[in-house]
Amino acid sequence: MNKTLLIAALLFAVVQPNGSAGAQSFPTRPITMIVPFPAGGPSDVVPRLLSEHLRAMLGQSIIIENVSGAGGSIGMGRVARASPDGHTLGVGSWSTGVVNGAIYHLTYDVLADFEPVVLLPENPLFITSNRAIPAKNLGELLAWAKSRDKVLVATSGVGTSPHVAGVMLQNLTGAPVQLVHYRGGAPALQDLMAGQVDLNMNQASVFLPYLADDRLRIYAVLARTRLPQAPEVPTVDESGLPGFYLSSWNAIWAPKGTPRDVIGKLNAAVVQALNDAAVRKRFVELGQVIPAPDQMTPEALGAYQKAEIEKWWPIIKAAGITAQ
Repeated sequence: MNKTLLIAALLFAVVQPNGSAGAQSFPTRPITMIVPFPAGGPSDVVPRLLSEHLRAMLGQSIIIENVSGAGGSIGMGRVARASPDGHTLGVGSWSTGVVNGAIYHLTYDVLADFEPVVLLPENPLFITSNRAIPAKNLGELLAWAKSRDKVLVATSGVGTSPHVAGVMLQNLTGAPVQLVHYRGGAPALQDLMAGQVDLNMNQASVFLPYLADDRLRIYAVLARTRLPQAPEVPTVDESGLPGFYLSSWNAIWAPKGTPRDVIGKLNAAVVQALNDAAVRKRFVELGQVIPAPDQMTPEALGAYQKAEIEKWWPIIKAAGITAQ
């Protein structure tokens, strides 16, 4: 190879976005992590817990930007339109990665316009009632519900996991569910404890502080295994409603076309942060379940998202759930 061709080849290798040189130099500026929900919510807490560790490992500041609205679709739309260089990421969720594709007319595709980076800790749902309900276990609760003219089930808003859980409860049991939509989990919980509604299914983190509260009954966790933070709460399989699984999970996505080696570097940094003992302890305190190592690859997240879409879209569409 003559000198001119050698120089050209070397330059080509340096500028290729998929070459190893890209990952070696990445990141070259602060990384913006767009959270498509208001500050303080479950999806906002996760990147804030990871940000300091990611800054140390990646050598750049991590900027958390909350871009809320339209069920998270505004923020994720910004991620889809961002430059695919790894410096803009989306911290989405089960609702943005799955539900929104079924209920909104989006300007982007929840699968085709993103690169999966890593699955983050998930938060399974609990099924709860107020103390006025006489049932002592899930079997008794379902019998009570079927005997009523209507059962008021609080949700955290249209398209949220509590909403879809209410639909699933009706589908699986035939109970006369009447959904009552609130603007968030806090007011729904307040009305549940006050006896204004009968049931609420929400993330475990919402209810863990109230395990011993005499205003609530917690019947089961909507998961295959008991939650380590509440081992006394049985699973739905153990309680007579097998397969009623629903967990609110979070994940990180990058814009479509982000180089694979950059994705790999981001993935490795997040996985390393999640292996930190202090970080893991904090997630446990929040009722979060950290994924197994084989679930935290980009390929595993992509497969999981597709499987969740295949499971939930028919249920959501059959129930007529639409954005309001």
